[in-house]
Amino acid sequence: MIEDTETNEEFLAGHEEFLAKHAADVEEAVRAAAAAEIMPRFRRLAAHEVDQKNGPHDLVTDADRLAERYLTETLGALLPGSVVVGEEAVHANPATYEAIGGDAPVWIVDPVDGTRQFVHGDPGFCTLVALAHHGVLLASWTYAPARGQFATAVRGQGAFLDGERLHAGSPAPGRDLQVATSHPDYTTDDQKRALLGLWTDGVAPRACGSAGLEYLAIARGESDATAFSWEAAWDHAAGLLLVEEAGGAHLTLTGEPFRITGGNALPFTAARDAATARRVVGLLSATA
Repeated sequence: MIEDTETNEEFLAGHEEFLAKHAADVEEAVRAAAAAEIMPRFRRLAAHEVDQKNGPHDLVTDADRLAERYLTETLGALLPGSVVVGEEAVHANPATYEAIGGDAPVWIVDPVDGTRQFVHGDPGFCTLVALAHHGVLLASWTYAPARGQFATAVRGQGAFLDGERLHAGSPAPGRDLQVATSHPDYTTDDQKRALLGLWTDGVAPRACGSAGLEYLAIARGESDATAFSWEAAWDHAAGLLLVEEAGGAHLTLTGEPFRITGGNALPFTAARDAATARRVVGLLSATA
C-alpha cells in the first residue's frame, strides 16, 4: 500500500512502480468482489434484487451495487488519495463523474458490465476497472468470471489474457468487417444516421453485448471494430487501453482519439488496427 503521505504528484511520477507492486493486488480485489458479490447471485437473482434505472434496457442489481461498494473500499485503501468513479455512484450523484478530469488518481469501475446478460443468466458479463490520472489511462483489468477469463493491460507494457500476450492483428483481406454497434435505445437521431453508414458492402454490423467483452474480442482479433454512441467512461476505459496495448486504435467521428474526460464527437470506434479505425470513421462520417 502507498503511504498516506505520498502525494498525487509523486504517484504520477512513479505510477510504474505502483503498478509493478500492486497490479496483482488490484486483480485480487476484482476477483474477490466477483466471488463475494456477483457469482453467488448469478442465475440466482430474486425479483427484489433487480431494478430499472432508466428503462427496461438499463438494469441494476444488488450484485452491481455491492460489488461496486466492495471495490470502492478496497481500491481506495490500496491507493490513498485516489478517488473511485463507479457507475452506480454516478447514478446516485452525477457530480461524482467530474473526478475523472481532476487531479487525483481515479479508479473507473463498472461492477457488472452487461447487467442485462447477467440478469438473464447469460455468461457474457464482466467486471471492469481502470486506473487513470489527468485523463490518461494507466492500467486496466477486465474479468469475466462466468467465463473464467481475466485480461489486463498496463500502458506501454502490453495487453494480456490469462497471462498470454494479446495481439489484435488486422482483419483478413476480402472478409466483411465484424462491427459491434450501439443499441438503438442509446442513440440520438444524428447518431442513428451515422451508424447507417455501416450497412454497406464489406461490413457486417451487429448489436453489441457487454462493452468490455466487445473490447476484449477486438484485442484478441476475434472481432474487428466497435461503433459506440455513448461516452460513459466505466464502459470504455478498461477496454480502450486493452485494445491500444494489443496494437489497436480508437477514433471519434472527427478522427481524434477518444477522451475518457468526455466531449467526444460521437459515434466513435475502437478497432484492431489504425487502418480499420479510419475506415469505420469514414463510413460513419459519410451519413452523419
